[in-house]
Amino acid sequence: MSTADKGNAYLERVVAQQAVLEDDLRARRAASVEPAPPAAALVKRERAIGGAAPDKAAAGPVDVRITGFWRWKNVLVPPNAFVVHTRRGREKPLHVGLGVSFRFNPSTDSFLVVPGATQTILINAYCVCRELQGVLVQGYVQWIIHTFPVAYRKLDFSDPQDPMRLVNLQLREQAEAAIKDKVATMGVRDVLSDKQPIIEELTARLRAVAEGEDDSDQGLGLRIVTVQIKEAVVSSSRLWENLQKPYRAEQGQRARLAELQSEEAITQREMAGERVKETQRLENERELAGLRARNDAWRFDTEVAERLRRTQRQHDDSRAVAELETQTTLHALRMERERHTEESETGRLRIEREQELKSLELAGELELARSRALAEHERALLDVERLRLRADIDNQQSPASLQAKLIGLLPEITAKLPKPEELRMVSINGSDRTTVSGLLAELAAMVGVLRSAIDRDTPGS
Repeated sequence: MSTADKGNAYLERVVAQQAVLEDDLRARRAASVEPAPPAAALVKRERAIGGAAPDKAAAGPVDVRITGFWRWKNVLVPPNAFVVHTRRGREKPLHVGLGVSFRFNPSTDSFLVVPGATQTILINAYCVCRELQGVLVQGYVQWIIHTFPVAYRKLDFSDPQDPMRLVNLQLREQAEAAIKDKVATMGVRDVLSDKQPIIEELTARLRAVAEGEDDSDQGLGLRIVTVQIKEAVVSSSRLWENLQKPYRAEQGQRARLAELQSEEAITQREMAGERVKETQRLENERELAGLRARNDAWRFDTEVAERLRRTQRQHDDSRAVAELETQTTLHALRMERERHTEESETGRLRIEREQELKSLELAGELELARSRALAEHERALLDVERLRLRADIDNQQSPASLQAKLIGLLPEITAKLPKPEELRMVSINGSDRTTVSGLLAELAAMVGVLRSAIDRDTPGS
């Protein structure tokens, strides 16, 4: 499918958007509302049936209300609508102005209501430029009624549904003619790039028609609010693409150059990175080679030193073993000689020691016997002295106290006595227990029996 067969999609889209905008700006009534007849028809119908007219004169763009009965009616006009009220037999209108309400007699009066809001005209001008190429120029014109007494005399507002329709058509035709005249003197690139000359030409022509030149009364009583050009599209799709190709090619060239620069920069960065990596790898290998060489040299030196040390150690060990064997032999001989000497000396000393020990044992036994005898003698003396003292103390005490004291000491004496293996009874006759001497004699006899028993039971005695 060729480019010419595809059509200009941009042009079609612009035209469709313009149609939608025109539909949105057009004032419409709901489909359910049936359009009412004009005001003259209502008046004739009222005269025929003799009844009251409806509240609204027409279902047009202006909401005009008519109230009252027969000849006594009131016309209520919105504040944003122009109205002109005339009466039969009067040369000048009774009321002319914006939002003027008045009394209305259907038999003699007539009125016209026109919207006072700003009007917008959409323009689609299919033009031919200087290069004889088709160009669609889209724009819009906004105008408003400036002098209504002049406008209603020079313009046709008789359409009850859209009073502005004929005026908009006339202005649109004039605007399209002005745009076509101006575009015919311009090139395609000038039309697409600079729309200000078209705007200026269109504004000047419309203002000359609508407002008159130099504030004269030759105008239509209108004022041009604004003139704008929205779009300028080449009708030929092939020409449109050809016009866009240089810019697209330039942008593509810039994009490709940017890509090449980016790729070149990336390549240089990658090469620099690879060079750095290779340099680092070579440096690492060189350092590793140096480390391996130093390690091998150290290992060789270590092995040589270790062999020398082992050889020296073996030589030293052999010499030390030989010396040790010699010393061991000499030491063994010396020890053997010393052992024989010690054995003979030990025998002699043992004999002398045995003799000394025997003499010491005899002397110790004699000394022990003497000491034991002396201790026995001293103990006996102490016992006698103790007994004497006790006897003196007891003699000084009364018999009753002695007996009570003896009775109190009997449990302790009994607890300290050894367990008898045999029972011996000692009978003391001839002693008087009522006297101290008799009691002491009895105690002495008991102590002697106990001592003999203890000496007999003690081993080695």
